[in-house]
Amino acid sequence: MKHQASWLHGAAVYQICPLTFADADGNGLGDIDGIRRRLDHVAGLGVDALWLTPFYASPFEDFGYDVADHRAVDPRLGTLDDFDRLVAEAHAAGLKVLLDLVCGHTSTAHAWFQSSRQSKEGPQADWYVWGDPRADGSPPNNWLSVFGGPAWSWDPARRQYYLHHFLASQPTLNLRAEGALDAVLGNAAFWLERGIDGFRIDAVDFLMRDPLLRSNPPAADPPAAIPIKPFGLQRHVYDMMHGDIPGVLGRLRSLVDRHPGRVLVGELSSQPGHVDRIARYTAERGLHAAYTLGLAKAEFAPEAFRAALMAAAAGTTCWSFSNHDVERAVSRWLPPGADPAHFARFLALLACCLPGLVCIYQGEELGLPQATLDRDRLRDPFGLAYWPQFPGRDGSRTPMPWRSGAPHAGFSEGERPWLPVPEEHHALAADRQSGRPGSVLEAWRACLALRRRYPALGAGRIGLVDEDGPVLAFERAEGEERLFCAFNLSMTGADFALPADGRFEPVEIPLPGLPAHDVGVSGGDTVRLPPLGAVVLRHVGAP
Repeated sequence: MKHQASWLHGAAVYQICPLTFADADGNGLGDIDGIRRRLDHVAGLGVDALWLTPFYASPFEDFGYDVADHRAVDPRLGTLDDFDRLVAEAHAAGLKVLLDLVCGHTSTAHAWFQSSRQSKEGPQADWYVWGDPRADGSPPNNWLSVFGGPAWSWDPARRQYYLHHFLASQPTLNLRAEGALDAVLGNAAFWLERGIDGFRIDAVDFLMRDPLLRSNPPAADPPAAIPIKPFGLQRHVYDMMHGDIPGVLGRLRSLVDRHPGRVLVGELSSQPGHVDRIARYTAERGLHAAYTLGLAKAEFAPEAFRAALMAAAAGTTCWSFSNHDVERAVSRWLPPGADPAHFARFLALLACCLPGLVCIYQGEELGLPQATLDRDRLRDPFGLAYWPQFPGRDGSRTPMPWRSGAPHAGFSEGERPWLPVPEEHHALAADRQSGRPGSVLEAWRACLALRRRYPALGAGRIGLVDEDGPVLAFERAEGEERLFCAFNLSMTGADFALPADGRFEPVEIPLPGLPAHDVGVSGGDTVRLPPLGAVVLRHVGAP
């Protein structure tokens, strides 16, 4: 059995995007010191750790995932001393700290790339994926960028094409080249030695690819109409998800294992087979946990959650309903006619009852809806390229609203933040919700407290997942403790039958569901849940 990191299994992690969390110096960009000043909010939620997306030196062409120096804080966001103070105060508040580790690519501004592009000879010449043009001058193969167009750009200095799975300013590293992976591990060691508690590994499926650079075949079941994003017209059998990826993860795991208690969480794509890849990547000597965008891109339906739950036992799953790459869940999944605040509370309870690791995205605890931005305020290159058919990811990245009515909702005292604060987010600001019974913020605090109160909801095993119907029902168990959780994912009332092997009593939950006296406590009884209703029952003995 795979070793589990003691603190990570069943933990709750709060994702922070430094650029949009809190601006302490008034330059319109969130910063490290702004995060430090808001640690009381994060600790007050009852989470175990915070995860910081990139704050490294960067041109910020892709939200900081275009890294120019892995060992430096971008001066617009602070200093290494600021970072050290943040880690010290987070640890004092009982919070672990995870950093994004971008292993598969850098910025074209990175010193490694500047060296590599100069010559085909030299110690860093092969640290990136280079290819000669075909006889007609076209790129080495047909691979496509996730962000659109060919995945190759011509470099006149080297007279070759270089590979980029994302922006042309994000060249792909060749981790097979001598010294390249060692350099990436050296960057990781730099932060581990500064006291951080682990990493979220970016874009795991893109870490390795076919060394022969063979072209991808067309999609086996192509869409009827040409899609907005041509990436979907290929079967990605050669450009990503290569069998050598576990070897890279094993090297990373060996590094963190030399620092007791440090962990690795990986981001997987939504490409077919992601469930199997979670199991493979979290096998012995691999990641401690992984998440995929597959569930976030699925319909809000019991079938999608059942499939994810059935797969959860195959690896250590991280549940991420919202993050910086997808539309906020309260907007994306909101059923027609549902109250957004109730739906946000419903999702909070569902997340806190799931097995494995739970990741909460900044603003999710406030029930923030997806923002709609005018094109002239967009910063996301993905959205700028595909506007208006696809508005990009900025709608989920707008600044955190801290004080309703304050300029920029208290995010910044500067004149113009990096992204605007939507007017409708002011009413959902943290100061308006904190301490107010029934608010989404208080529901999240209560749901996380419920998860801590019952060990079965944290590190417990999953069992008895129901097979059909609108109610998602499953059992969580740890030792002698057994809990039965049921969620009606529909907008009509729904019945479900309790397991026949025991008696049950209701657990008080922070969501309007069923009054305790209406819940049948005998095995086999039928319980009726209202629309978006939920119940958690505790097994109390034999029938």
